[in-house]
Amino acid sequence: MLKRRMLGRGLEVSALGLGCMGLTFAYGPAGDKAETEALLRGAVDRGVTFFDTAEAYGPFKNEELLGEALAPVRDQVVIATKFGFKIAPDGAGSWNGLDSRPERIRAVAEASLKRLRLEVIDLFYQHRVDPDVPIEDVAGTVRDLIAEGKVRHFGLSEASPRTIRRAHAVQPLTAVQSEYSLWTRGPEAELLPTLEELGIGFVPFSPLGCGFLTGAIGAQATFPANDFRSMLPRFTPEALAANQALTQLLRTQGEARGATPAQMALAWLLARKPWIVPIPGTRRLSRLEENIKAANVVLSAGDLAALDEAAGRIPVAGDRYPAMLEALTDR
Repeated sequence: MLKRRMLGRGLEVSALGLGCMGLTFAYGPAGDKAETEALLRGAVDRGVTFFDTAEAYGPFKNEELLGEALAPVRDQVVIATKFGFKIAPDGAGSWNGLDSRPERIRAVAEASLKRLRLEVIDLFYQHRVDPDVPIEDVAGTVRDLIAEGKVRHFGLSEASPRTIRRAHAVQPLTAVQSEYSLWTRGPEAELLPTLEELGIGFVPFSPLGCGFLTGAIGAQATFPANDFRSMLPRFTPEALAANQALTQLLRTQGEARGATPAQMALAWLLARKPWIVPIPGTRRLSRLEENIKAANVVLSAGDLAALDEAAGRIPVAGDRYPAMLEALTDR
């Protein structure tokens, strides 16, 4: 079974969580419902206790799926969801703007509780920082929801250290999530030191580089229009070819340990700090089992330094996001 880790000062979760966005959103059509529910229950059976979703994934469909599949095991799991995008009641407008007004946060909380079949949301993230709403107002609203027993813990996603400090002063943060992996290392400069100082947990999303760091995406891979990787600069043919060096490094480093590239990429994250909990996503039980085994790959300080140094010599080709998505990241 998976070991546990502590996020912040009071939220214990499995060392690896499950990022659920791809079950219904962003990677083509949603998978078969029965198979997806079996995957979610299979994750619980294998020790995963931490599940990450959002109202924007679908919209709404992801939360509804988790609510139904995890209801029988509610006492065994921690469910994180998010607010912060403009979404109409019929689901129109997802990702077309930001809205973290206090009344919107409250409305999302009530709707998410119903879709997830919960009495309380374990971890409630602001999905993206809204420049039009002071972060103190956001934190204060979540503080009130916590006092009312509707939310247990507060989190931010893709937030800057300055915003994190301002929010934390109003309502202590339990976790911050941002993209972090061997090919997205921006959090190392300022974000991770800030979180360590404040005692806030870190939840890396896309820890396998949207699947690239598994080594299963070759230089000739193509993606349909309904797969969001088709719009990412790192997944152009030129970038895919140039970035194969990074997966080859993971493959080479893993061979001596009997580990796959994906397991090495996750083990690298787990070895960084004891308060880091990656949330790789998958639709396949075999991949889930592969990812879970990464927790058994032990990297010493020397191993970590060597992998850091080798990866640092490999330039990553392509920006993380196109400009319109990168603009949503708080700086």
